[in-house]
Amino acid sequence: MNQLPAIPVVDARAGGPLAHAAERQAEMEALRACCVAYLPAAARPFLPLADALARLWLVRSASPYVEEVHAIARLAGGAGVYMVNTSYQWACTVAARAPGTNAPMLVRTLDWPFAGLGRHVAVARQAGPAGEFWNVTWPGAVGVLTAMAPGRFAATINQAPLYRRTQVDWLRFIDFAANALRTFSRMRHAPPDHVLRQAFETAPDYAGAKEMLCRLPMARPVLITLAGVRAGEMCVIERDETGAHVIEGPITVANDWQRARPGWEPRSCGGAVTTDSHERAITLAARVAETARPFDWLVPPVLNGMTRVAVELGAGDGTLRVVGLESSSRAVPATPATQMLDLVEEQVAA
Repeated sequence: MNQLPAIPVVDARAGGPLAHAAERQAEMEALRACCVAYLPAAARPFLPLADALARLWLVRSASPYVEEVHAIARLAGGAGVYMVNTSYQWACTVAARAPGTNAPMLVRTLDWPFAGLGRHVAVARQAGPAGEFWNVTWPGAVGVLTAMAPGRFAATINQAPLYRRTQVDWLRFIDFAANALRTFSRMRHAPPDHVLRQAFETAPDYAGAKEMLCRLPMARPVLITLAGVRAGEMCVIERDETGAHVIEGPITVANDWQRARPGWEPRSCGGAVTTDSHERAITLAARVAETARPFDWLVPPVLNGMTRVAVELGAGDGTLRVVGLESSSRAVPATPATQMLDLVEEQVAA
């Protein structure tokens, strides 16, 4: 483990994600190359067109970070920046808990098939009018999927289940295409990860973040798990584009509604579609209840061949632990690709 690279911590308080991308431009290009290499050879020539369509949609959206994405795209050596910043396609598993003490904690994995997301992960120290926050991110990304604002709140994004118009497995691609077309043609709201960044920049506390994340419309359905600094400040916000349903914690979230809804299908991270999300949630709930050491909860199927990042975070005491992971195959659980970053230990040492 000690031979693995350390996760970089980037001070982006002044320049935000643009400063992060400029500082780590080589890593941004390496990550883009990894993601492009994953695509079928026949699809790669169409990447500039897909990126242009993503740019068109983003410009028409309500995202306040469009100019920032434009600037990052000018830094990049090829297409892909607009697609990354409008994708919102990560599947994941997260638990909100209060271990031992009453201080809420979040533990989560982020799962995605692209190689490189694990070894290129970084932690950016960012700031907004409400204060500073620590964002688990990548160079070139402007949104927030996993972050912690000391003394205020911590939050994560999970991909919501898939809305199905068809009922047959082999027609699932039609549902993906129809949902994407609906978003492109009709939705002008900001992507969920852009809205979550707004909350970290402007919400003064857990209550303010919850209100904002329930009120602001979003471009796609999403699951947002939120934890504050006091006992009982834990919830999952189940969002569609304009409405919100809040379920108070402690709670475990994978890629399904807490109560199944007709027409919606849980997301899978490699297991059976009907059971994978449920099994990840059940396993994580059991593990966090009985383990105390960092990442003892990271076991299959929570850990799987698409797991790229695992995180533990708590706003009450400033806990932020991150490890990047990679796998050679979807059938093989991922293994560490970085050293574990423990923000508290690093700050004490500094």
